[in-house]
Amino acid sequence: MNDGKIKLFTDLIVWKEGHKLAVLIYQTTRKFPKEEMYSLSDQMRRASVSITSNIAEGFGRQGYKEKIQFYYIAHGSLTELENQILIAKDVGYLKETEFEKIMAQANSVHALLVGFIKKSKTFLTYNQ
Repeated sequence: MNDGKIKLFTDLIVWKEGHKLAVLIYQTTRKFPKEEMYSLSDQMRRASVSITSNIAEGFGRQGYKEKIQFYYIAHGSLTELENQILIAKDVGYLKETEFEKIMAQANSVHALLVGFIKKSKTFLTYNQ
C-alpha cells in the first residue's frame, strides 16, 4: 500500500518519467543503422541511463548539497541527450513523429528535473 511517502528513488515522478525516456531511447535506437551501434546510438543510450542513474544516486546520498550535485549531473545528461536527439533527427535517423514523441518526453523530464532541483535547494536552505 502506498501511503504517499517517498521511500525509494523509484517513487519519484522525475525518476519514473526519466525511466520512460530511457526505455523510449532504447526502443528507438534499435532501429538506427548498424554502423551507429557504437556511436550515436550508444551515446544516446548512455546519456538516457545517466539521467535516472544520477537521480537514483542523488536520492541515496545523505546531504542535500551532495544530492543536488547528482541532480545537476542528471540535468547535464538530459541536455546532452537532447542534443543527440536533434542530431539523430537531422541526419535522418528519426522520423518527425518519433522526434516529437521523444522530445515531448525529454521536455517533460526537463521540467520535472528543474522543479526537483529547485525543491531540493529549498530543503538545503532550511537544513543548513
